[in-house]
Amino acid sequence: MSTAILTGQPVPGSSLEGDLRSLGFDVRSAAEAGDAETLLAAVPAGERVAVVDARFVGHPHALRLGLTDPRFPASAVPGAVSVQPEARRALTRAMARESSESGGLAVATDNLAGRLTAALDADGVAVYRPELGSLVAAVPTDPQERNEIRQAVSAVDDEAVRLRGAVKARDGFFTTYCISPYSRYIARWCARRGLTPNQVTTASLLTALIAAGCAATGTRAGFVAAGLLLLFSFVLDCTDGQLARYSLQYSTLGAWLDATFDRAKEYAYYAGLALGAARGGDDVWALALGAMILQTCRHVVDFSFNEANHDATANTSPTAALSGKLDSVGWTVWVRRMIVLPIGERWAMIAVLTALTTPRITFYALLVGCAFAATYTTAGRVLRSLTRKARRTDRAAQALADLTDSGPLAGLLVRLARGTARHTAPVSALVGGFLVVASAVLWGSGWQTVLFAVVYTLMSAIAVVSPLKGALDWLVPPVFRAAEYLTVLVLAAKADVNGALPAAFGLVAAVAYHHYDTVYRIRGNAGAPPRWLVRATGGHEGRTLLVTVLAAVLTAAQFEVALTVLAVAVAVLVLFESIRFWVTAHLGGAPAVHDEGEPA
Repeated sequence: MSTAILTGQPVPGSSLEGDLRSLGFDVRSAAEAGDAETLLAAVPAGERVAVVDARFVGHPHALRLGLTDPRFPASAVPGAVSVQPEARRALTRAMARESSESGGLAVATDNLAGRLTAALDADGVAVYRPELGSLVAAVPTDPQERNEIRQAVSAVDDEAVRLRGAVKARDGFFTTYCISPYSRYIARWCARRGLTPNQVTTASLLTALIAAGCAATGTRAGFVAAGLLLLFSFVLDCTDGQLARYSLQYSTLGAWLDATFDRAKEYAYYAGLALGAARGGDDVWALALGAMILQTCRHVVDFSFNEANHDATANTSPTAALSGKLDSVGWTVWVRRMIVLPIGERWAMIAVLTALTTPRITFYALLVGCAFAATYTTAGRVLRSLTRKARRTDRAAQALADLTDSGPLAGLLVRLARGTARHTAPVSALVGGFLVVASAVLWGSGWQTVLFAVVYTLMSAIAVVSPLKGALDWLVPPVFRAAEYLTVLVLAAKADVNGALPAAFGLVAAVAYHHYDTVYRIRGNAGAPPRWLVRATGGHEGRTLLVTVLAAVLTAAQFEVALTVLAVAVAVLVLFESIRFWVTAHLGGAPAVHDEGEPA
């Protein structure tokens, strides 16, 4: 239970106390500053506490936005301020000063909440002030002003504003016009029945897994059912975020579940399509794995670029200015969002093609679309990086270093290479990655591939020997991802044995999960995964070298078994640590997050 302290004399006919109770507050009244200080001291230290002027007039949703958002230690709207435990000490100090200065006098005509908010600002506490838009929140000083404000409140539909606010501010065309117009009402239905965003997220995952199972039947009826269920899973995927925004139920665990389940749903569906195709005599596992690799590398490009420029200074360029101008022309915004094939457009395409065509055609279309989108976004970001004069921070360099997933072999070589000349990081990474993938294509499981895997290990160490602060250094993590994943794909394909490609699919899925988990930890300001996990999983260079050695020394059948064992081992390690970390962070009261981010 949270506590709200009403300051000043109650106003006859005011609904304020009822509004606060409906938001989950235990309401207490203080006619004097000294009483407010006493009531504040009596509130348990682990609870949220709000101070609200009894004269407040406004929409209940304005109070909800200003007093209950779990993402911020302190938040305020005119006439009300709320703090979570981490900002409680600052509020107590401010209240003590106000009580001392007023001598405990009545506060009926004094906006104590407003003065406390100003005091928190002066103490360096970051006070969040939500954008209210057409919502009203004010403290009238006389009856006439009070009547005018009440009329302004009546003129705006609080619930309509709340529903509009539940929709993501920036989303793809398909989601904005084909899903959100009705999914927001599903979110409200869920909120009124006490459902949580995490429950809706789980329902979306289960629906997608059932869709994958239907696709795996290999029948036309199964494919049609799979397409419909995949679309319904996406509706639920939109609903969970809208429910979180509608009811302000943000959480660290929820943000992680939403992000990781999206990837799990999509890649499980790829596997279902591949199994369904196999039942019809068509082997498309290489296409399924290729689609997963391409999609993962696209995301790593997004993550790396954003992290490199998250807090960069002098971060402007002619290319960025042109992009801003294009965004000012309405239709170009939607075209540019659609051609990058965000999750809404992508899932709609997959669902329709699954129902109407074959898995092979579905994967062909997916690969072409994702390849075009990846080329478009990567080229634009390269141009921005080359034309801007951004100065990267140590934090950005560390984030990029964490995203590289460099293991113990690269770490040892980096220590040996300290003090050597600085090489261009993206070039070193690209040369090493190209050599190991090309050797796998040319020689398959031969020892030449092992030799070039060693070269890749050396080049990957050279790429990270210095902090990644160069203009294009954000390309290093996606190059490493592509090199590792493609090597596994090529070697499994060349093994030419049933089961090798599905095993490779499982291995890449487990490793990709580890890389996504690293991204979400960095985004949540939790740092990279622990070093023991990186060492245990070998890092990208260690795993690449190990797979090439296994391919060289084992028969094709043994190589399939080895890939399966490796996939299971990596999955167990990364899932155990990931689940342990996020559940512990959630139970430990880590700050709630909600990442609007780019359309996935």
